[in-house]
Amino acid sequence: MMKLRLHALFLAIGLGCAYLPHISLAGTSNGFAAYANGDYSKALREFRSLASKGDALAQYNLGLMYQHGQGVAQDYAQARKWYTLAANQRDADAQFNIGWMYDEGKGIAQDHVQAIQWYTLAGDQGHAKAQFNLGWMYANGQGATQDYAQAAKWYTRAANQGHANAQFNLGWMYDEGKGVAQDYAQAMKWYRLAADQDYASAQYNLGWMYQYGHGTALDYEQAMKWFRLAAKQTDADAQQVLGFMYSTGQGVAPDPVRAVKWYKLAAAQGQVKAQNNLGIMYEEGRGVKQDNVRAYMWWSLAAAGGDTDSAKSRDDMEKKLTGLQLSDAQKMAALCKKRNFEGCD
Repeated sequence: MMKLRLHALFLAIGLGCAYLPHISLAGTSNGFAAYANGDYSKALREFRSLASKGDALAQYNLGLMYQHGQGVAQDYAQARKWYTLAANQRDADAQFNIGWMYDEGKGIAQDHVQAIQWYTLAGDQGHAKAQFNLGWMYANGQGATQDYAQAAKWYTRAANQGHANAQFNLGWMYDEGKGVAQDYAQAMKWYRLAADQDYASAQYNLGWMYQYGHGTALDYEQAMKWFRLAAKQTDADAQQVLGFMYSTGQGVAPDPVRAVKWYKLAAAQGQVKAQNNLGIMYEEGRGVKQDNVRAYMWWSLAAAGGDTDSAKSRDDMEKKLTGLQLSDAQKMAALCKKRNFEGCD
């Protein structure tokens, strides 16, 4: 199945960084010079002087310093006060940050409706992160009725500015026909743009499309290329698929040792299909020394993760083990799970 990764984590992207985006503009240079030198007290004085005179850039920077507690105790209420003054002068970064504060309930009661209003003000001025967040909120019905067409609209605006998360999500919407007419060529276009920015989920989805000829000619070489790129970024699903391709000789010469290598990397992240396949490799002695105890262990772990095939294989293997072997396998599985799958093999 294709992977849709619309995680709320991305709502706050960029906001947590302590940076002053208006530094090149007139009137803030002294404050920024002090900030860059770590003299936050002087920076605060410079920004506060300008902010009190209505300078929107200084108001925004002052809000940012209160938010991050730089040269002053962290104070979300003060941060919002200065952001609001800047936002009322159409400062898009300030509008975005107020939206985020409502979204996360930072210094104010959480209010997704208000978040959408502030994100929209910023998004209408071309703020890509605000546009992405609006797409996410409309796609998930957060602060508004779920509306895939609106989500696609905002994702498109952010994607056209090179926002990789938006490009990936827009690709998925074209892939699934959510809010737009289903169009695999468009899906591949947007996945590729995100993948070229090292977006692992997009790389995985491109690999999947080439592997199964989904919207394109079947091409195992291209599939392997994109899966490898995702796997190098520790994408567990891509690692599992690489293991499968090496195990079965799909597009490459069969190589059970490499298959086991990729299965183990994925299994250590809790990927149940990889855990199931490791059980098979141990039972058959392919790429590893034959070991029914370890086969049972991996099937037991995968079964606990919800894999029904593994549950059957575990139960069948149980009949072949001695009482001592079964006890060892169960202890190994319990210890592996306790270690969060690290150092299990």
